[in-house]
Amino acid sequence: MAGSDTAERGARQQESSGPPLVRRWGPRRLRVIIILVCVVVLLGGGSVWALYGSQWLRLRSVAVSGTAVLTPQQVREAAGVPVGAPLASVDTGAIAARLRKGLPRIDSVDVTRAWPDGIDLKVTERTPVLLMRKGSAFVEVDDQGVRFATVSEAPAGVPLLETAVTSSRSAAASLRRFGEERLVRKAVEAAGSLPAAVARETRLVKIRSYDDISLELVRGRTVAWGSAEKGAAKGRALTALMKAAPTARHFDVSAPTAPASSGS
Repeated sequence: MAGSDTAERGARQQESSGPPLVRRWGPRRLRVIIILVCVVVLLGGGSVWALYGSQWLRLRSVAVSGTAVLTPQQVREAAGVPVGAPLASVDTGAIAARLRKGLPRIDSVDVTRAWPDGIDLKVTERTPVLLMRKGSAFVEVDDQGVRFATVSEAPAGVPLLETAVTSSRSAAASLRRFGEERLVRKAVEAAGSLPAAVARETRLVKIRSYDDISLELVRGRTVAWGSAEKGAAKGRALTALMKAAPTARHFDVSAPTAPASSGS
């Protein structure tokens, strides 16, 4: 008996240590799997065809919003949207790049698909804060110092920028050190610091050097602004001065902690 028990245990150990049994699928389960695979393939192929091959989802309309100076037609022409192409294949990034390159007046643009058959172009135009003369025309400069457009007539309420760099040694050194482009940006920075009431009355922003910016206002009044630094403090000092001395002709806020006014 002991011998037979030992033999049975050995047989069981040998059976359990062998390779795992493979569960075989029956014909019914295989048919179900094959059907499911076919359904997935058909759905995927149908989706691809609907997106790229059918006429239902092709680009037919281009909507433009956000324009002020530009016209929707100008935006559409510069965008070069491939009308008639499958909407899913339209490269929205390329459209945005064409718009920014072709229309520098555009500061930003949002290009989105409007299913089932449209593209929406939402543009934000640059706003001029200063103007620079160019012959008989004017170059518009935005709040980043970007010269983005040339117009024949000066927009109302936008002051003129004059880069009157003098021949003095300090002014020449300032020009060499910072360059005209940076000086223009500093003038833009100063203009952006002006209180709204003062900005509406500013007709000319003149920059002679990095630390010599001045303003000419309506009614012949002038402001010595100094550098573009501490613009907020200078704006507050100028507002207080103009209230305290409403008939003054000249204001100096180059040192905002010690502002001064003169003339009447």
